[in-house]
This record gives sequence, C-alpha cells and structure tokens, in this order.
Amino acid sequence: MWCFPHPQKTGHTLVLLDTEGLGDVEKGDNQNDCWIFALAILLSSTFVYNSMGPINQLAIDQLHYVTELTDRIRSRSSPDQDEVEDSDEFVRFFPDFVWVLRDFSLELKLNGEPISADEYLENSLKLKQGTGQRDKVKELNLPQLCIHKFFPKKKCFVFERPVHGRKVGQMESLQDQDLDSDFVEQVAEFCSYLFSSSKVKMLSGCIKVNGPRLKSLVVTYVNTICSGSLPCIENAVLALSQTENAAAVQKAIAHYDQQMNQKLQLPTETLQELLNVHRASEKEAIKIFMENSFKDVNQVFLTQFVTELETKQEEFLKKNEQASSDRCLALLQDIFNPFEEDVKQGIYYKPGGYHLYVQKTRELKKKYYDEPRKGVQAEEVLQKFLQSKDDVTDTVLQTDQELTEKEKDSEVEAQVEYVKAEAAKTIAKMQQEMQQQIEQLLKQKEKSHEEHMKQLTEMMEKG
Repeated sequence: MWCFPHPQKTGHTLVLLDTEGLGDVEKGDNQNDCWIFALAILLSSTFVYNSMGPINQLAIDQLHYVTELTDRIRSRSSPDQDEVEDSDEFVRFFPDFVWVLRDFSLELKLNGEPISADEYLENSLKLKQGTGQRDKVKELNLPQLCIHKFFPKKKCFVFERPVHGRKVGQMESLQDQDLDSDFVEQVAEFCSYLFSSSKVKMLSGCIKVNGPRLKSLVVTYVNTICSGSLPCIENAVLALSQTENAAAVQKAIAHYDQQMNQKLQLPTETLQELLNVHRASEKEAIKIFMENSFKDVNQVFLTQFVTELETKQEEFLKKNEQASSDRCLALLQDIFNPFEEDVKQGIYYKPGGYHLYVQKTRELKKKYYDEPRKGVQAEEVLQKFLQSKDDVTDTVLQTDQELTEKEKDSEVEAQVEYVKAEAAKTIAKMQQEMQQQIEQLLKQKEKSHEEHMKQLTEMMEKG
C-alpha cells in the first residue's frame, strides 16, 4: 500500500493498493487470489486490472475472478422484503473498472477503421453468439456478462513495451528519457485520467472513507474471511459506524470537559454563570457528535452521549458546590478566627457581653458578605458555621443574664428576640435562593432536552 498527497485535489490522499500479482503460482493457491480480488473490489474506488498483450479469450478466461464475486461478497446481512439479490446491488458500491493492456503491439482497428482503446474494450467484451451448446456459450460469456453488470463505467489503456532488448532487465534504474516516448506518453495519459477521474471511496449514506475507516474496513473484511464467512457490506458499515460513533461520543464529551474546565473559574459567583458556560459547551459538543457520527441505529450512541453529558454536568455542579464550600469555610475561619480567640479569652463573659458578642458577629458577617466569588454555597455554609457556634452563643447569653442586674433582663431578652428574628430572615433568604437554583436547573434541563430532541430529529431525518 502506498499513500501520498493527491496531486490535483487539495486535502485528499491517493491510496494505491497492490494485489502483488494475481495468478502467480509462487504466491498461494487460487482461493487466496479470489479473496484478494474480492478485497480489492471492496476497498477501491477505481479498480485497475492489468494483463499482457491483447484482449482475447485467454485474457478473458484469466479474469474468472469476476465471475466468483457473487460467491465472495454479500451486500446485506439478510435479504430485504423485495428479495433483491446481492449481485443486483453490487453496482451501487463497486469501483470503476480500468483495464490496462501492457506490451500491446496491435493496431487499434475495427473493420479497417481506427478505434480508441475504450472502443476496443467494448468490442472485446461483446457477448458471443455461438451455435454450439447453449450452456457452453453461456459459460464463455459469463466473464463479459459480469463485467457489464458489475462495472457500468469502464476504461481501457494500452501501453507499448517501455524498452527493448537488454534494457528490460534494467527497468528500475532507467529514467524517462531512456524509455520509449510513446510509452511515456501513454503512462502520462493513464495517470492524468486516474488523478482527475478517480472518485473518493464512499459507503452507503454518502460516507467518505478516510484513513481510519479504510483500516477498519480492512480489519473487518479480513477477519470475516478468516472466520470462514462472506464479507458483508452492510455488516462492515455497521461495525464501522459503531466504532466511529463510540469515538464520536468520547470526542464530544472530551471537548465539553475541556471547554468547561477552560472557561469556568470555580466557584462561580452564581449558578447562572455556570449554566451559561454549560449551554455554550453543550452546543459545541452536540455539533462535534453530529459531525463525527453516522448510521446511529435506534440512536443508541446519541442516547449514550446525552447520558454522559448530563453526568458531566452533574460533576461540574458538584465541583462548583464543593469549591464554593471550601472557599467559604476558609474565608469564615480567616474572618472569625480572631473573634473566637477573644471569646476563649473571656472578653464577652461579662454584663452586656452578649450584646457586644452579637454586634461583633454582625460586623464579621458583613465582612464575609462583602467578599467576592463565594459561590452558590455562601449562605448555607455561613448558616452551618454559625450553628456550630450555638453552644458558645448560649454560654455567652447565659453568663450575661446571670451577671446583669434584674432590671436589665428585658433588654437582654429583646436582644435575643432580635437575633432570632434575624436568623429566621437569613434562613428564609437561604431557602429562597435554593428554590431559585432548583428552578434554574429545571429550566436548563428543559432547554437541554429540547436541544437533544432537535438533534435527534435531524439525525433521524439524515438516516
């Protein structure tokens, strides 16, 4: 196999697959040659068959491999309702046929009139109208019938001998100027035709065969042959689609993951900030999946993609919450640490201490609220932190009450009620924010569902 950039079509690669000489007695038995011939047909978009000398009955008989293709290739895994034969569908995916006649020395004439190489080929492939046994005539015509049926587009080139005499043994070291000028011109014409007329290898559904797909097809066909079964076009395309669709899922998810990690700064200030990045990354990921998937039977891989996408989103939501919790807890510890040291030193265990304690707590809470990018867990972490200090608060209150004169009890009680009311407000605010976050998530999931259904519809229409 040789691969090199296409000389005329930018972005395309020209791949030459060589069968290494069919019919060579040193290269294996006839069955191997038949399978190699079938593989060449399955993998190529232009099939070049070359033989020596003119097209005669011997040359046609040597092309018996074409008559065995119906025994070597299946187009479908099972017949359809119309029972269309495999051979009737071969023309849909068989390559163009080019017959090259090497060391050709005859004049191209028919009934004394000059003809082209293509006309010579068509005339040579005419069916014989023999008067002998019907079965015998049918057998003689079988290669011609198969070529006509399987290869509607045919082309012929004739090459004269490139050199003469002893130079034949030096072919690999000769330059163009050492070769017969007619031969050089014929080769140039042949190459020009292949470069300009050879098509991109296509699979059913207008799927172009690139390098990885060619590799997958080769492996699938060869494994099938080695297992004793017949290569099936439909099964090969299905196997290819499963491989590529699985890769498409991973490629799209990897892109989503990369975009989210790249664009998000955790913790986000709000949930909406994360959802906005999610929507943009999700849209790009869906586009990548659609561009790299095909023949997703029953949308199995689309469903897998959507599931993995939702899982990834949940991971980022949890990461964001964790990052927010870690940030807020560290911030609270930093802000409240000096205050807690003062409490341990007993500064607030005195008459009026509770009022000072509450006032200081309020100041520190404001300082906490003023810090940016605390994230979606800001209020919840604060409340849990303050709740963890309830025992200390109660102790300060109890000490204050015991040390404060009786007439001031009502003032302390008023302060307690004020703190309770403030706490109730904070909890209500926290609950409201949580409800808003839940509503945002539900709206986002609804939008994602609509987007997925839209993509699913497009995929079903695309087939």
